[in-house]
Parts: sequence; structure tokens; C-alpha cells
Amino acid sequence: MLMRTDPFRELDRLTQQALGTSGTLARPSAMPMDAWRDGDTFHVEFDLPGVAPDSIDLDVERNVVTVKAERPLRASDADLIAAERPRGVFSRQLILGDNLDTEHIDAAYDAGVLTLKIPVAEKAKPRKIAIASKGADRQTIDA
Repeated sequence: MLMRTDPFRELDRLTQQALGTSGTLARPSAMPMDAWRDGDTFHVEFDLPGVAPDSIDLDVERNVVTVKAERPLRASDADLIAAERPRGVFSRQLILGDNLDTEHIDAAYDAGVLTLKIPVAEKAKPRKIAIASKGADRQTIDA
């Protein structure tokens, strides 16, 4: 299953409120995601509009998936009228349960959405176990 951790999100929000820093200067805290299970596949989608595909870094260590992406700062010296889209480096970690197969994660990036497909591990799928008996007949019980 999925556990969400971002210990710095609340600290960033409080710092931005207290110091009045805008999203362009502070660490961006938003990488919205959706996650769901469909059959034997766990799906995760991250919204990363305006992020170049080569700036996305996806790492897996044991059962922790880390997504990092960067939306660069504007190079122009023009007067900024509105700055609501956070810029800089985004990072998010997902702690996956042991029932997911982190060795076979499929990742794709299209139209600003990073999609991960994580299969359920074979050991977590239901299976049948044959029961031996002293008689000649064998029975099968669903486990």
C-alpha cells in the first residue's frame, strides 16, 4: 500500500506565511498526486506541468520511491506581475508496502503528468495450495 511522507511541507507553509516568501523563492511544496489500485497494478500520477522530462529523477531504494523534478526559474529581468506557479526543485517520497514489486516499476511522462505503474508482487497474490492426504485423493483449498 502507500504511505505519504513529506515532513517539510508544513514547515515550508509556516515559513512562507511568517516571512512572506513567495513560491518562486522558497522550496516548492506542491507535487499533487493521485494513487489507486486497478486489479494487479498500483497506479500513481504526479502533476508536473511545465517540467522538462529530462529534469525528472526517479529513484527506488528498497520500498521507497523518490520523485524529484525541477521547474527552472525565469531568466528574464521583466517585472513579474503574478507568480503563482512554484519554481525550483520538487521532491516527494512514497513508502510502498511489501506487497508491491518495486523491481518492475513502469514510468511514463506525457502532457505534464508522470505516471507510475507498480505491479502487485507475486507473493502477495492469492494462490492455491494442494493438500496431501494419506488417501489417494488430493484436495485443493484456496488460500
